[in-house]
Amino acid sequence: MKFKSILLSQASGSLAGTTFSHNRGGMYTRARATPVNPNTIQQQLIRSSVAQLTSLWVDTLTQIQRDSWDLYALNVPLIDRLGEPRNVGGIAMYVRSNVPRLQALLPRVDDGPTIFDLSPYAPHEITLASEGPQAITIDEVLLPIPPDAFLSEDGAAYLVFTSRPQNPSINYFKGPFRFESAILGDAITPPAFPVIVTTVFPFVAGQKIFVRANVTRADGRLAVQEFLSAIVVA
Repeated sequence: MKFKSILLSQASGSLAGTTFSHNRGGMYTRARATPVNPNTIQQQLIRSSVAQLTSLWVDTLTQIQRDSWDLYALNVPLIDRLGEPRNVGGIAMYVRSNVPRLQALLPRVDDGPTIFDLSPYAPHEITLASEGPQAITIDEVLLPIPPDAFLSEDGAAYLVFTSRPQNPSINYFKGPFRFESAILGDAITPPAFPVIVTTVFPFVAGQKIFVRANVTRADGRLAVQEFLSAIVVA
C-alpha cells in the first residue's frame, strides 16, 4: 500500500507484521508475509515479454532510442494510486507500451513517441453480453466527430481484455483480465463500432462480465485504460 505519512519522512524495515520501504514512486507499506505465486501460463507469458523487452532496452536499442523514451516519460507523467503525476522513466514506458502490443501480436515499437500524450479516445460501453453466442458487444458511448484517429491508422488497435464471470453484486473488479481481441486500425478500411468480441471464459445469464480496454497507437503511445461491465443476458 502506497501512502502519504504525516509522521514519517522516511521509513525502512519491519515493525510487527508490517514492512516499510520506498521506491521511485514514494514510501509504501506491505504485509510481512511470504508471497504466493500461482505461476499461470499467462503470467509466464507476460514475464517473458517483460524480460525480453528489458533485454532489448539494454542490448539492442540505441542510446538515441533510449533517450527518446526518457524524453517521452519526462513529458508524459503517469498518475499514481494517490492521484499524483509521476515520471516512471524511459524503460518503464518502453515496457508499458510494448507488452500489450506483443500480446496482440503487433510490431514492437523501439523509437520513443514524439507526440507527448497518452492518445485520448472516446469512451466505450458494453451494450450486450449474451449467453447464447458467448460474446459481448462494445460500442462508443457517443459518436466522436471526427472518428477516433486510431481507427484509420495502420499499426494501431483497440485492445480488449476480459475477466472471468463474477457475481452480479460485484461493482469493483481489479483483475485478473486476459487478452481477448484486438480491433485493428486500417488506413484503407477503418473498423467501425459496435464490435462483437467472443470471450474465452464461458458465462451464463445473470453473471457479470468486466472488460479492461485501451488503445495502442502505431508510434507506441498506450492510452489510459477504461473499465466496462455488463450483466449477461440469455
